[in-house]
Amino acid sequence: MCKSLLPFLLIIASLRVQTPERMRPDNDLFRVNGGKPLVDAHNCYPEDGKWANRIDRALSTGLPVAIEQDIAGYRDPATGQLIPKVAHGPKVGESEPTLRAYFFERVRPIIEKALAGDKKRWPVIVLHFDFKDNSPDLLRAVWKLLGEYETWITTAPKGDDPKRLEAFTWKPLLVLTEDNDNQQQVFFDAVPVGQSLRLFGSAHTNEGFLKGLTRRQAVYAMAHAAPEQLLTEAPTNYRRWWNNGWAVVEEGGQRQAGEWTTEDQQRLTRVVDYAHRLGYWIRFYTLDGFSSQESQGWNQGYNFGSRPAVEARWQAALAAGVDMIATDQYEDLAKFRATVSAASNRK
Repeated sequence: MCKSLLPFLLIIASLRVQTPERMRPDNDLFRVNGGKPLVDAHNCYPEDGKWANRIDRALSTGLPVAIEQDIAGYRDPATGQLIPKVAHGPKVGESEPTLRAYFFERVRPIIEKALAGDKKRWPVIVLHFDFKDNSPDLLRAVWKLLGEYETWITTAPKGDDPKRLEAFTWKPLLVLTEDNDNQQQVFFDAVPVGQSLRLFGSAHTNEGFLKGLTRRQAVYAMAHAAPEQLLTEAPTNYRRWWNNGWAVVEEGGQRQAGEWTTEDQQRLTRVVDYAHRLGYWIRFYTLDGFSSQESQGWNQGYNFGSRPAVEARWQAALAAGVDMIATDQYEDLAKFRATVSAASNRK
């Protein structure tokens, strides 16, 4: 162990872990997919005019499936209307597809078939928003758009106690978003008591204990701090899941990862088990392993570098019970999961 980290380790060890009083796994999300891990189609939208088939690829892996849509706003120059679009950055133009056309109208046949089918299979799609622009105007435009499709959407009533998790009214589509407080103001705080919540946010990861640390110390701390230090708040009616980069498992994340070890597996399992005991669904992003020739516009920052390397992490995430495993390699993860499941059933 590097001597320069020893004083820092003493600081970490001395931190008093604040375990929330309410530890109750009564979150309705645990019903999704029978409690089994979902394939989460990362960045599932066109980029720079390419990769327009990503949503078709995601849907081809089978249902249920999670689909991530990055959201930004485009103001129509003719009407002045702010239109939610799917795009990787906050600046979008006329060419990027609208959220309505690219996602909602694309899945309409699937959702309408599900509405007429077995309710026990709902939801069949988990829609995950990653907002690239958290302006109130855009958030309100998305809220309004969700209202137009509310008959498709899993909702829960807003009660008078935000800490009480109200029961879902299940529908074929479940919508999740992330932890930004501007989103909570529009998607939860502004909703009157008794009306329906249309989407559900993620927990705040506690990064307060990183204050004053060097970058090297912070990288170490994220991968070694107790889960109770990373997540200090119980779920609420609005915040029901926990979104994590891989750097909370392996120091520095994908690009710095070495051989997958027993200690790494124990770390992942400990984080997942803590989230579940506390009552949160948990997601990890983004687990890729590809060569430059295999890339379809994928981010090298999420690349473990090879198929065997990412398969070791996919295996680990499945074994640990990660609820949403995000990857750009949708089909490969789906096939790998099926193979693991079949092998498990033969035992």
